[in-house]
Amino acid sequence: MTAWMQVYKKWDAFEELDPSLQLELEILKNDHVKLEDSFYKELEFGTGEMHGLIGPGTNRMNIYTVRKAANALANYLFATSVNVKDRGVVIAYGSRFMSKEFALETVKVLAFYGIRTYLFESAIPTPLLSFAVRYFGTTAGIMITASDKPKEYNGFKVYNEDGAQMTPKEADHFVSYMGHMEDELSVPFLEQKDLEEKGIIYWVKDEIDRAYLERLRYISKMEHEEQLKDKDIKIVFAPLHGPALPLVKEGLEQLNFDQVHLVEEQAIPDVEAISTNIEKHEAFQMAIELGKKVDADILLATYPNGDRLGVAVKTTEGSYQVLTGNQLGSILLDYILRHSDPNVYRNSRVIKSVVTTELGRAIADSYYVKTIDTLTGFNHIGEKIGMFDSSGETFLFGFEESDSYLVNGFARDKDAIQASVMTAEMVYFWKKQGKTLLDVLEDLYQKHGYYLEGTSAFALEGENDLSKIKEIMNQFKENPPKEIAGLKVKQIENYEKRERKFVVDGLAEDILLPKENMVKFYLDNNAWVCLCPNSIEHKIQYYYGVCGESMEDSRNLLSSLESTLNKMTEESLKKQRINFVS
Repeated sequence: MTAWMQVYKKWDAFEELDPSLQLELEILKNDHVKLEDSFYKELEFGTGEMHGLIGPGTNRMNIYTVRKAANALANYLFATSVNVKDRGVVIAYGSRFMSKEFALETVKVLAFYGIRTYLFESAIPTPLLSFAVRYFGTTAGIMITASDKPKEYNGFKVYNEDGAQMTPKEADHFVSYMGHMEDELSVPFLEQKDLEEKGIIYWVKDEIDRAYLERLRYISKMEHEEQLKDKDIKIVFAPLHGPALPLVKEGLEQLNFDQVHLVEEQAIPDVEAISTNIEKHEAFQMAIELGKKVDADILLATYPNGDRLGVAVKTTEGSYQVLTGNQLGSILLDYILRHSDPNVYRNSRVIKSVVTTELGRAIADSYYVKTIDTLTGFNHIGEKIGMFDSSGETFLFGFEESDSYLVNGFARDKDAIQASVMTAEMVYFWKKQGKTLLDVLEDLYQKHGYYLEGTSAFALEGENDLSKIKEIMNQFKENPPKEIAGLKVKQIENYEKRERKFVVDGLAEDILLPKENMVKFYLDNNAWVCLCPNSIEHKIQYYYGVCGESMEDSRNLLSSLESTLNKMTEESLKKQRINFVS
């Protein structure tokens, strides 16, 4: 009998198995492929986060895999924190299937260990959880969410006591405790009826909302008198069936943005209608239709988690152009720097990932502000902000290309609520100058260069695909190309070796970033390419950027880079006899 079959038999024989899961197991008996996929491994943790399809099995999100994660967290906290029981853990959830149920199961396990828990009464946007950790001073936070995965998924994301997603080092330590409880079916927990009696659970209502909105008010760059004025801009807002509506709406109203038109069809949290394809712009269609109807200046769309923001701007022709995350981040950065006190520039810092546009660095440089690069993932930006508490540096703005922004460090994760309010304020400011955000973007291009970015991915198929990904990455690192698309390679950053090598003179220096299996090539003319393997999705992601003297020049360079990378990868795959899906 195979190992996965033994685990399945154990589950099937478990007399106290949840009835709904038992019913699903009965159905799975007739589908050997799905049955094996449900039990052949345990759900993997990324950086303090696991997610998967909802259903029975060790490779699925269900009450038993959630209990096991909660049990690991309890033991991890007792080993790494002080006063754990009294400080407690704050737990929140989004609007996906089983979210509140998984949150309650987490509470039951933590309560068994006597750990106080703060549980939100209803679904909230993810950045509010980050804020709540800091507000209550808890040892950790848990968000039940699957980020941008399809509606059939859910997840378990862990935040540290600083309100940031776990760092890689913290996550590795936490994951080590998963193995302490081999049998997920026997995790100890308290029954729900005992939670209230023991006074160990605190239901979070609107206290956090009020505190968050009070902090949100003070991120504005407008003078107090300007804040009180009615704003003559029309905003269309689409929450995309997530729970961000109340906070975004009230955040805008605080600054007297009262011409907000809601996309009613996408206003109510609804897991069946969750849209995860905002980056492909289909989710903007209803907002665009409403925008044309009301002649809106700006369209805002928060991702279902309320953590990322998409923005579309009205063009001179009356249509709407969706900004990329790199474009909006650059415009926001310029607005914030333009309205920040130059007396604190010396210690102010902009933080972005290594695959985010270099236009951000160019803008920051023009204001004499230092830019700090991190690895991909907003957990690294949150970690860096925490370091500023002891270094004397000041956080000014953080962003990633994936529509992720943080304006103020009172939260330590990407925050679409902050970004929505700041974007509306920025549109208002520039409209008074007779400009749209597209005009401002063109001004930035003319001043700094026409920066454009692109991405592509190769998903591998067949057995041992993870080892094949490693082989491809090793080939690029051990035998790096001398040029890509006719552009010479000037500098190579190998994040696994934590080494930066200068090609011309062969000199090398250390990179002060965590170890990661990634490599970035800096090319002539401010172009660059970065390779990032994704072991969970079994693919290699390419990021690349260019900077031309005109938009046409940049588009041609970007197209050349993309086609060249495709050819290079195909050749590499053929040499290794690897099948791929582009």
